Amino acid sequence: MVRTSAPEDAYTAEPFVPGRGGLPALREAAAGCRGCPLHRGATQTVFGAGAADARVMLVGEQPGDQEDRQGKPFVGPAGKLLDRALEEAGIDPSDAYVTNAVKHFKFTQAEPRKRRIHKAPSLREMTACGPWLAAELAVVEPELIVVLGATAGKALLGSSFRVTQVRGTVLEEEIHGRPERLVPTVHPSSVLRSDDREAAYRGLVSDLKVAADALS
Repeated sequence: MVRTSAPEDAYTAEPFVPGRGGLPALREAAAGCRGCPLHRGATQTVFGAGAADARVMLVGEQPGDQEDRQGKPFVGPAGKLLDRALEEAGIDPSDAYVTNAVKHFKFTQAEPRKRRIHKAPSLREMTACGPWLAAELAVVEPELIVVLGATAGKALLGSSFRVTQVRGTVLEEEIHGRPERLVPTVHPSSVLRSDDREAAYRGLVSDLKVAADALS
């Protein structure tokens, strides 16, 4: 008998990404993705949300606990803070497409019914999920990408990315074969964890104003 490996052993979502169709087709296909082992522990795939003609795409790290339960990106405390910061910076949250570099929640849990603790995805897991982000970019064709945090930056720009070095600047890079403009900033969850939350929030708004100016 020939043993075949599970699809997640290949660490790529490529076989699950449909060759045609818009965001609804991508979202439906992503629900069955087994391109890496993260699908085993997660409740569901959390795909991007927003209009296919959005001018700006916001890319975060991965779904959190609330996102995993609800199946939508940025619906937890960090998402609410992000919406407030976007509005203050002059970007209507309803005009943005929001997604994550990794589409399944990665976590540790001491025992059943205990709180699930976020765990950063590995470079291998980010790379495995890359075809979904490439497909989203190809459909939405945003004028600007806002990179939220180090993990999203590494997924889009490579492992040498450091958010502290380039935050609040407009970068021009080729991403998945397309020339893109990007504005990196911190992930809103880092604002919630900051010792000086007000200063961290002001920094996030300042970076997002750079993005708003780039769109005007």
